[in-house]
Amino acid sequence: MKIGILGYGNLGKGVEAAVKQNPDCELTAVFTRRDPSTVKILTAGVPVYNVSEVEKHKDEVDVLIICGGSATDLPKQTPEYAKYFNVIDSFDTHAKIPEHFANVDKSAKDFKHTALISCGWDPGLFSLNRLYANCILPNGKDYTFWGKGVSQGHSDAIRRIKGVKDARQYTVPVQAALDAVRSGSNPDLTTRQKHTRECFVVAEEGADKARIEKEIKEMPNYFADYDTTVNFISEEELQRDHAGIPHGGFVIRTGKTGWDNEFNNVIEYSLKLDSNPAFTSSVLVAYARAIYRLNKEGQTGCKTVFDIAPAYLSPLSGEEIRAHLL
Repeated sequence: MKIGILGYGNLGKGVEAAVKQNPDCELTAVFTRRDPSTVKILTAGVPVYNVSEVEKHKDEVDVLIICGGSATDLPKQTPEYAKYFNVIDSFDTHAKIPEHFANVDKSAKDFKHTALISCGWDPGLFSLNRLYANCILPNGKDYTFWGKGVSQGHSDAIRRIKGVKDARQYTVPVQAALDAVRSGSNPDLTTRQKHTRECFVVAEEGADKARIEKEIKEMPNYFADYDTTVNFISEEELQRDHAGIPHGGFVIRTGKTGWDNEFNNVIEYSLKLDSNPAFTSSVLVAYARAIYRLNKEGQTGCKTVFDIAPAYLSPLSGEEIRAHLL
């Protein structure tokens, strides 16, 4: 399977590494908005092109993995490149998924390609676990906790504040809330009760730290609804202690079974990730395999993780899967 990467940031670099781990995959092209001569990739012999040349190479790529951002890149890129390739993205703006799906589905069907959107761990693997658990425990309740991990969007929001040189923000599940959910007591939890936010901020010299802290804690949609801690540290400390992008979380469903709902059940799925983009990239490559196979079978249009049978993700044959994993 010949893989192309569009965008060579943290996610694109992760895809390159994931391709290396999958013997049935080969990286054949990287496309970038930058000057290709300034982009140095790790895979020997693979060309780097400017995105303006993408259409010329449509016959050299089986699946194009689009590694742009959800805010402005993917809503334009995925429908556009579905004209030329089978495509996959990690679009994660939950409220806009139906609109994005419709746009990509039309483009992919018009040009007889297969696409998959919103693939990663949330949305993605967490979505699958929510669906499975809902089907198995219809009389129940869902809970999703994120972290402990770096929220790149929240970190960027802090960096936009006047006087902030750099920042990292960690989303942290509240242990008492996790314990209450795992007990099967079906608690009703507010946003503030489920997560806290820890901020590590490098202030510019002479900046008003009290004002910065106040702006962070009162920021609507980001911090105002959470118990937020702001720590001012040096640039050296930030690079030494907070350079990585770890993340993870938990999907839990609690529910009742039995004729009189006498039995309590807890389904839990968890992830602990050293690198959010490296893991997300590994999910994308596995699902790229599925998209490639579906296209060869003649299925076109847009899919989500809900539409993909698990066997399509594996490089193993059906016989091997049944023998070793069932």
